[in-house]
Amino acid sequence: MSYSYVSIKKAALNWVIRGESVNLRIKSVLPDIPYISNLSKMKKADLHVHSKYSNDGEFGIQDIIEMCELNGVGILSITDHNSVKGIKDALRLCEQSSLIFIPGIEIDCNYNGIDLHLLGYNINWRSKDFVDLEGIIRMKVMDSFPQMIENLAKSGITVDATEVLGKSEGKLPCGELIAEVLLTNKDYHSNQLLKPYLPGGARSDMPYINFYFDFFAQGKPAYVAINYISYDEAIDLVINNGGTAIIAHPGMNLKGREEIVNELIYKGAKGIEVFNNYHDVHQVEYFAKLAERRNILMTCGSDFHGKNKPLIKIGEYQVIEKYKDYLYKSILQFT
Repeated sequence: MSYSYVSIKKAALNWVIRGESVNLRIKSVLPDIPYISNLSKMKKADLHVHSKYSNDGEFGIQDIIEMCELNGVGILSITDHNSVKGIKDALRLCEQSSLIFIPGIEIDCNYNGIDLHLLGYNINWRSKDFVDLEGIIRMKVMDSFPQMIENLAKSGITVDATEVLGKSEGKLPCGELIAEVLLTNKDYHSNQLLKPYLPGGARSDMPYINFYFDFFAQGKPAYVAINYISYDEAIDLVINNGGTAIIAHPGMNLKGREEIVNELIYKGAKGIEVFNNYHDVHQVEYFAKLAERRNILMTCGSDFHGKNKPLIKIGEYQVIEKYKDYLYKSILQFT
């Protein structure tokens, strides 16, 4: 058989294939969906992107769509932190472009004392549940902010809380915002603890997020525990609103304890974000083989934020060639 154009589920996938056979069934992940044997021709996907509606995101939806088009991304999911505010605009704007859009969210949650992120795809984003979630998180984060400032001061770095809130422009304050205030106001630069994050310093490649990792991440000196919803509650929130739950960058949150992913799968996650900008090669292999063995989905995403993670670009992350077909078969479930 010879095919010059094949469309699966949506014409916008636009695979152009010559001399490729069409297999009628995917046996491993998606047994009821037709697919093309050469899935390497599928458009690039980025299923983990943050907009200005995340408290640490920078760009508007239109800007993100333009960046996708420039970087050859054909399948996009906006996954803002605990928020679905950008989805309506994203759907409207993507309909005017060649992009396939998948409604998404990234939910902060906790499992046995470990802070985790859970991605939810194809959720009913109009559900009041997500409005309630964002309100609850906002209250808890604002309640934690004074302690963040106090803990940082105990660590040797004093910052004006009023200045931080003023720069937030109504968004939730976070460790990266505190870093931005400290590193852009020269009045603070005499503090030697900031030197690694200033131009030329050892941590200056991505200074805001690096400052967060060094001071505000779980286990670090300025960390403040927030009583996020439980992992089980997050799973229920996604599933009860018609979505598919995927564990976000587990190698970052579970470093050294990667085997806990098995428990998270047992409790309802349908897949793992295997390919991102945080996993090393060993972690990618571990999670990819686990996905294959458990016959669950594997996904990919840059975790683009903008200025807080300037080295991370939309549509850019490492993928191991031998897992591409499995990855693309997984992505088809969302389109």
